[in-house]
Amino acid sequence: MNIPRDWFRKPLLERLLDYVRVCTTSDPHVEIIPSTPGQWELLQLLTGKLKALGIEDVQLTDGGYLIARLPASRGCESLPVIGFLAHVDTSFDAPGENIKPRVHENYDGKPIELAGGVTIDPEHDENLAARKGDTIITSDGTTLLGADDKAGIAEIMTAAEWLIAHPEVDHGGVELVFTPDEETGRGMNNFPKEKLDSYCCYTLDGDVEGTIETECFNAEKATIVFEGVPIHPGSARGRLVNALSMAAGFVTMLPRNESPEATDGRYGFYLPQEMSGNADRSELAVLLRDFEEEELTRRREGLQSFARAVEAQFPGGRVTVKAQKQYVNMRSYFERDPRIVELLEEAVHLAGLKPVRKIIRGGTDGARLSEMGIPTPNIFAGGHNFHSRSEWASLDVMVSACQVIIRLAALWRESA
Repeated sequence: MNIPRDWFRKPLLERLLDYVRVCTTSDPHVEIIPSTPGQWELLQLLTGKLKALGIEDVQLTDGGYLIARLPASRGCESLPVIGFLAHVDTSFDAPGENIKPRVHENYDGKPIELAGGVTIDPEHDENLAARKGDTIITSDGTTLLGADDKAGIAEIMTAAEWLIAHPEVDHGGVELVFTPDEETGRGMNNFPKEKLDSYCCYTLDGDVEGTIETECFNAEKATIVFEGVPIHPGSARGRLVNALSMAAGFVTMLPRNESPEATDGRYGFYLPQEMSGNADRSELAVLLRDFEEEELTRRREGLQSFARAVEAQFPGGRVTVKAQKQYVNMRSYFERDPRIVELLEEAVHLAGLKPVRKIIRGGTDGARLSEMGIPTPNIFAGGHNFHSRSEWASLDVMVSACQVIIRLAALWRESA
């Protein structure tokens, strides 16, 4: 099958630039899903664009989940339906409003200088160094770019457009799924699994070209509440128990050698994410991450030990710890049918790339969907330096991701 790369470049770039200009920063403090109005704006934009492609089966649910279906080719109706998924929200770790994308054509291999003193230097970014000659997209340096995961959205939309324009390529049913609030960890809480026909799914939410990810962290979010005994500071000696001081002391007990900045590979971590409050009551959010469940349990128990130690240091104060599961390591869910990953590897090969198996030091909606019974590995999407002002994406890698999507759809037909 001949899939000319040049066909994809213009529509991919136009879509990415359109999507990133919609502010879809999610808000972890808002319980409703989607948590921000910009996510609705992009979901409604995508709904119109899908219908404009000629897709008749398009549904945007009241919960903010967008599902569209490409019907199977004639004679392929009995094949397994496969899905492709991306999330519409962007991270709240860096500004995401008024994004002004910059396109660097035929990247010359030199440091990319952006506003606010932001520099993306290939000397310290080997992934950027490897993309000399590509078209690189960045923000202007005052915001993140939003390639996480709008590059994935653009790839899914463009691959769907190609399949519609080339009916000679036989495939089974294909579902396109766009979800909210992935960055808050709550985006799949209300996912209407009953509306999905997919036998398996593939998220487009990775980075390096050729990457396939079938394993991610086990993840929990712990909420630690500190209750103090406030009193006027003028008469506080021997009587004040400051909840803020308790929280600060707790943070210093988290092992520095088990922090994100001190670990890589298969090593997990504690991550203090947010602290607020006053002398009476303070609250701390700590993320727990590890690839092995027993290590996650050890860290959870560690938080309880730190809580008792703080109570001992602050007589009269009280510390409570509550941990909530966010997602689980998805590796076991691919044992059901080896084709789910084998065909993905073959699609990467057919796109002229070498498959690179990696682990995700994070998670995707695919982990939650896998847990629901729809195995969902992750595919590269071409973005890098996620959640930061130095985020960038390679248009050339995005083209490769489109080709993998198309070849996967065809390979599931051939494997039947």
